[in-house]
Amino acid sequence: MLQIEPIDAMADFLPGVRSHHERYDGKGYPDGMAGDDIPLFGRIIAVADAFDAMTSDRPYRNGMSHEKALTILEEGKGTQWDPYFAGLFIDEWRRQHHLQKPSK
Repeated sequence: MLQIEPIDAMADFLPGVRSHHERYDGKGYPDGMAGDDIPLFGRIIAVADAFDAMTSDRPYRNGMSHEKALTILEEGKGTQWDPYFAGLFIDEWRRQHHLQKPSK
């Protein structure tokens, strides 16, 4: 993480970056943290990163539908992801996308 500049401006975010692959149930990495021991930003980034990873096309596979990714997030609340932040993400995503008018 020494390559991140300016280090003083980013210092508050680095624990979240480091910990966004931790799992809420403690089975993640790099430190095996669980629950509220995972830094706040790490718990938030984990949800957003997972949704982006699941829905984005990759050279080796197509991204899945948004609804399928939301279902996976729902199923992983409390085990893989912080249930509060996963729930907020799911609810807000659905609220925003159901309010949008269909494109013509």
